[in-house]
Amino acid sequence: MSEIRTALVGAALAGSLAAGVVAAPSAMASAQAPAAAQEAQASGKHFFGPYYSGFGGRESFGKRSYFKGYWTSSGGRYWFYGDLFDRDRDRQRSYVWFKWHDRFGSHTKVFDTFGHSGFSKFGGFKKSSGFDDFKIRVCEGGDKFDDCGRWGDAF
Repeated sequence: MSEIRTALVGAALAGSLAAGVVAAPSAMASAQAPAAAQEAQASGKHFFGPYYSGFGGRESFGKRSYFKGYWTSSGGRYWFYGDLFDRDRDRQRSYVWFKWHDRFGSHTKVFDTFGHSGFSKFGGFKKSSGFDDFKIRVCEGGDKFDDCGRWGDAF
C-alpha cells in the first residue's frame, strides 16, 4: 500500500509543478500589462480620438477621413499632437477643426490635407488663462464645412 501512496503523492507533486510552469507565463504577462499602462501614464501622453468625418451620403465608413492624437502638459501649458488622414484619395481635402475656450472667448483653428498631415506641438494653452474646453471635428469635401462629423472632446 505504501508503494501506491508514494506513486500517488509523486504524481500529485509532478502535476502541481507542471501546472505552475504553465501558469508562470500568464502571470508574467499580467504583471507586464500594468507596467505598460504605468509607463504610458508616466510619459504624460493622454490619447484621444479617432474622430471621423461625416458620411455625406456617398462614402462607406472605411473611406472617411479621421484624426487621432494625444495631449501633454508641460510647464503649465497644454500641447496637442496628432495625425489627419484622408483615406479615399478622391482629390477633395480633409479638414480638422480645433475649437477651444479661455478667458478671452472662443477660438477656432482649421488645418487641411490631401492625404496625411501630422501636427506637432499645437497649442501651448495655459490653464491659468482659463483654458477649460477643447473640441475636435473632422470634415471632408470641397469646402471646410462639407461632410463634417460631430464635435468631440479631447479631455
